[in-house]
Formats: sequence, structure tokens, C-alpha cells
Amino acid sequence: MTTTSQHLSEQEIIRREKLSQLIALGINPYPAELYPVNTTAQEILSNYDPEKNNYQEVCIAGRLMSIRNMGKASFAVIQDHTGKIQVYIRIDDICPGEDKTLYKEVFLKLTDIGDIIGIKGYVFKTKTGETTVHAKEFTFLAKSLRVLPIVKEKDGEVYDAFTDPELRYRMRYVDLIVNPHVKEIFIKRTKLVNTMREYLNTKGYLEVETPILQPIYGGASARPFKTHHNTLDMTLYLRIANELYLKRLIVGGFEGVYEFSKDFRNEGMSRFHNPEFTQIELYVAYKDYYWMMDLVEEMIEKVAIATNGSTQVKVGDNVIDFKRPWKRYTMFEAIEHFTGVDISQMDEGELRKTAKALKVHVDETMGKGKIIDEIFGEHCEKNLIQPTFIMDYPIEMSPLAKKHRSKPGLVERFEVICNGKEICNSFSELNDPIDQRARFMEQLELGKRGDDEAMVLDEDFLRALEFGMPPTAGLGIGIDRLTMIMTNSASIQEVLLFPHMRPEQGHTL
Repeated sequence: MTTTSQHLSEQEIIRREKLSQLIALGINPYPAELYPVNTTAQEILSNYDPEKNNYQEVCIAGRLMSIRNMGKASFAVIQDHTGKIQVYIRIDDICPGEDKTLYKEVFLKLTDIGDIIGIKGYVFKTKTGETTVHAKEFTFLAKSLRVLPIVKEKDGEVYDAFTDPELRYRMRYVDLIVNPHVKEIFIKRTKLVNTMREYLNTKGYLEVETPILQPIYGGASARPFKTHHNTLDMTLYLRIANELYLKRLIVGGFEGVYEFSKDFRNEGMSRFHNPEFTQIELYVAYKDYYWMMDLVEEMIEKVAIATNGSTQVKVGDNVIDFKRPWKRYTMFEAIEHFTGVDISQMDEGELRKTAKALKVHVDETMGKGKIIDEIFGEHCEKNLIQPTFIMDYPIEMSPLAKKHRSKPGLVERFEVICNGKEICNSFSELNDPIDQRARFMEQLELGKRGDDEAMVLDEDFLRALEFGMPPTAGLGIGIDRLTMIMTNSASIQEVLLFPHMRPEQGHTL
């Protein structure tokens, strides 16, 4: 026994003893040879036909989920990546000679729930009509040294289910074993991403990769993670967005570029926020935000159909319909609609008084744009359940967006709010380098006032703009939040295979 045995449970000690006994019997509990799997549980269950007498030479592998011993024969259930199937194992079939060790000792005494085994045999239906694999060979493929939290049922009631969120997220590998329906969330997530990728590729846009480690963080208003490169002796930041690099590529002459990017923001955690998240950003030359609205409607409608078979998606108690067209408000229209107050002509002082009257908390570090954003977030977002475009933001809120062509003080920007949360952000991109420098300087002033999410000055990006960037439409979509909606998940942790967690305390499982 290893020196770690003092930390093992009684069951874990017993399983390690069984491991030693398997080795003593000459059985390798972790064989290296390829196991020739030729079918899956779901394929058999979907296609087996007793009249055709098909599936007479199958080789299947999976995790043992239950055993029912009846003496010289046993029924078991194994689970592979497609689902569960019953297996019938009889002593004389897997031990045709006089030596019955493989059945009596190995299968009945040294095999546990959670072990991974291989079965060769043929398919039949039991007297009760259950499709079953009749085993002719049994092979040990991997010994499980920990006890699975197997869900139990009695009198129709489920108990001992593995439902504690912290344990599920921390040990996703166990969650996927004992709650196989969880896989569907991540299958849908992949469909969502693939649908977007195929849609954009069809339009001829190029998928690219941009730096994750950046000397200057930019493209969003957020606190970064900071690190240090030893060889260059320089501070680097994990990117908070990839916007400024993608715009550099538009300057370089690409018509349209996009990237599915991992971004990092050193901010709070909640059921809508994870410090590491995924978004897609898209930039297309010679387009504007009106054109981008049409693209977003069309693309996300396709995503809904690909993931749910319909434009309608059930989310909590609501049915959200992504069928085009979606409702559109300007930001000031939305605030007036939900509060009854027209703030469109207010200065910073008046906005502070209005925020106080509306019971919205603001502080001295907040400029005009941040105050408007707080009012909108408090009184409007939660009421926007169906996908809705919020357009024409105050210039103070959008330092990278182009000034509105006909509305002074506003920029050409939209967000899509759905189920009470932002899932998408888009601009007619600012391509005037003089205006962009002035906006950066305003952000620096906000930073001096204490706004730790204010943008920093990026001289290289300004230099790129000075070479000339064509009129461009830009877009960012939060993949995690969109997946939450498409899978009816209440928490962002549900749609991340390995969400960030607090340090583990004590021993679990």
C-alpha cells in the first residue's frame, strides 16, 4: 500500500487491494493494446432487428454502471459515450474450459461499478424485450479506484443523485459519467459554434488568431490579468478582447475577419460571469451597424434552429423566439419606455439626480456614460426577454464606435439583449484616428478619476488607423451567454466544461 493510504476511504483501500489481486492473477488492469470496438450502445439500440439477426459479432466497451448477479450468470449495464446497454454474462460462455477464474474471481469479486470493460458477443432480446449483448468474451480495460456517486431509485423516487453544483463543476468528469444528459449541453455548444463558423465561412470571411498575451490590453472596458515575461523583462496582459488586433487586419487589407477567442477579465464571478470566457468577434470592411443587425438576426436564427430544431427556445418560464425581425429601441427610448423619464438632454449633474431618484447607485468615479449605463442596466435589461436591439448609445459609453451620422452626442452602436442579459455588441467602427486619440484621452481622464475599467492608450493601434482603415462594421457575441440561452441553463458554469472555482477545501468523493 502506498504512503497515501492514510487519506483513503475504506472503499478506496478495498479497490486498491482488488487491483493488486488482478495483477497477481496475471491480468493487466490497464492494458495498452488497442481494443477493437466496432459499435456503440445507441447504434445497437436503434438498429437491432431480431428478424434480420444482425449484430451477431459485436465488440463494445464502456463503464460498468450496475451488476445483477444470479449465480452462474449475471446481467450488467455498461455505458459508453452514446448511452447505456444491458449485457448478459454467463460463466460457461466467458469461461468455456474448466478454469472459471475469469467469471468467479475476476468478474464477480474483483470487478466494481465504474470499471471500464470490453465485451465481445452477439445481440439478442430478453424475454422482457430488452435489447442485450450476450457476452462471449470479457476483457478488463481500466480499474476504477474511486467509488462513483451512482444515482439510486426506489419506488419511483431518485435519491443520492450527484446534484451539488460545486462538486459537479469541480469534478466535471464525474458529472458527465453519472449525469450523462449534461453532455447534451456541450454537444449543443459545439453545434452553435460550428453553425456560426460555417455561416461566416460561406460568406468568405477569414478565421484568424490574434495574441492572447498583449503588451497593452484594449478593445473593451475591463480590468486585466497581469503577468511578466522574463526574457523580455516586460509586463504583459491576458487579453480582455481581440478587437484592436482584428481591426489592424482590416487596415492590412482583409475584407472580413473573425476569431473565436478566449478572453480574460479580472472581475467578479457570478452565474453570468466567469473570468475566462469565449466570444466571437467579426469585422467586415465597407459595412455599417445597420448591415450588421441583419447579419446577427440571420446568424442567430440559424443557431437556434441548429441547436433546438426551431426558432423558439424554452428558457426558464419563457419561450424566446429568434425568428426575424427583432424589436429595436434606441437606448434613450428604452430608458424612457421602462422608467418614464427622458434623459436624452441631461448633463452629468442632472443624470446623477435622476439616478438617485430612480434608486440607482452611482459614485464620483462614474462619468456621464457610466451613469446612463447603470440606469439602463437597473431598469431596462431585466425586462428585455425577447431578443431586442438597443441602438444609438451615448458617445461617452463607446470610445471605439463611430459618431452617429445624424444624432449629435451618440454613436452608431447596438447591443442585443435577450433573457435580460447582453449577448452581443456591435459598432460602426471608429476609423478617424484624430477622433480615436481624443476618445482615448477621455478614457485616460476617467482612469485618473478612479475608473479601473477605463481604456488605456494604444499608440500602435492609433498608428495603424493613421494608415487608413476603411468604413467597418464590428461585432462581438458572447458564446457562453448565448449557449446558456440555447440550452436553457441558468448558470454560466453549466455551459463551461471546467469553470473557475474557489480553492478546494477538504476531501471530496
